[in-house]
Amino acid sequence: MELLSPLHLLVIFAVVVLLFGGKKIPEVMKGMGEGIRHFKEGMAGTTQTVNPPPPATPPVVNPPAATEEKK
Repeated sequence: MELLSPLHLLVIFAVVVLLFGGKKIPEVMKGMGEGIRHFKEGMAGTTQTVNPPPPATPPVVNPPAATEEKK
């Protein structure tokens, strides 16, 4: 007897569809794929490093010109 027959796989698939719904399954699979890819990259020691952009310089604010008050 096999560990998982086609009938078992069909029942498991039906339960997953009922629990998560048809729209949520692609998102879950995408997340699992990304997780597996990151795990494999970590095990291989190769990671993609993204250099963050340099910090933006704050705008220069000129102080208001002092006006002479006439009394």
